[in-house]
Amino acid sequence: MFATRIDRARARMESDGVDALLLSVGSDLPYFCGYEAMPLERITMLVVPREGDATLVVPELEVPRVEERPDIFSIQGWGETQDPIALIAELAGPASTAAVGDHMWAGFLVDLTSAMPSTSFRRASTITSPIRSVKDLAEVERLRAASAAVDRIAARLQAGEIALVGKTEAAVSAELSRQIIDEGHQRVNFAIVAAGENAASPHHHAGDRVIRSGEGVLCDFGGTMIGDDGIGYCSDITRCVWTDGRPDREFLEAYAVLHEAQAEGVRSASVGTPAQDVDRATRRKIVAGGFGSYFIHRTGHGIGVEAHEDPYIVEGNTTPLKHGNAFSIEPGIYIPGKWGMRLEDIMVASDAGPDPLNTVDHQLAVLG
Repeated sequence: MFATRIDRARARMESDGVDALLLSVGSDLPYFCGYEAMPLERITMLVVPREGDATLVVPELEVPRVEERPDIFSIQGWGETQDPIALIAELAGPASTAAVGDHMWAGFLVDLTSAMPSTSFRRASTITSPIRSVKDLAEVERLRAASAAVDRIAARLQAGEIALVGKTEAAVSAELSRQIIDEGHQRVNFAIVAAGENAASPHHHAGDRVIRSGEGVLCDFGGTMIGDDGIGYCSDITRCVWTDGRPDREFLEAYAVLHEAQAEGVRSASVGTPAQDVDRATRRKIVAGGFGSYFIHRTGHGIGVEAHEDPYIVEGNTTPLKHGNAFSIEPGIYIPGKWGMRLEDIMVASDAGPDPLNTVDHQLAVLG
């Protein structure tokens, strides 16, 4: 698997005129070699020359954490008195152009520019993102497993099995986080809980606001499920519930519009459709429903080894969807000072048609 991915990266390097690929901390590193580096002041770098062997440069004290893959890369540990930047420059060779990972620390890049004065540097995402954004069947199944796990949590939320009224947003966020781990994830990426007027802030930070009876609560949560190969795949879901009684007319009307807009986004996300057309299809429904000015973000984002990655479902992205692209469809309506709502599924574009990975109920759950 990793050898195939590196071969694909080399093919793109050849076509793009890149002589060396330098991947440090971030999701590119485990995706291409199976090792997730700790974000330390000691540099770790996968050096992939266009021709020749790949080398993982790693602090000597971290070498025991690296699973040896001699058919893919050699391991070069460096000691405290050595200069790892000079070692990386030597392994990269006389590269006229090097592509560096987007999450490389700026200080390391500054040092590399000094050690490689004849090299022009560019972002590696032009090489790595097109590869990562197209998931194979095994990757889709891992995303499906992660999605099924958060579906089970969302189902409990909708059934009233997660206490809300009288609890703080932070307490409910902590409970969702606990359940994410219990459902097989190794990391919690986020657990947004926003009650009432706080839900009008799409990325509200759960605080000491006590959830009351008779109001809407937005819950957006997800994590990372790590496999035996050391690579994690992410989940992400948003559902809204109403705590007690009947929601007011405006809230119900808005949710009906949101529900239809989200379904339209899923239906429109076919292979070959430009990403922006999916955003447009979703947005048209919300505009027609009279809430267009309250939909203040893009329709979706790609997902995989990162919670947010290519492709982005947004106006201006004319890239056609490909078989294997995985992404969210998550329109929202946010009225400042009153309430907010969002409905989110992860789905995969497939030659057989749109494939939603989240299947838990999309209706507004009214509790009590």
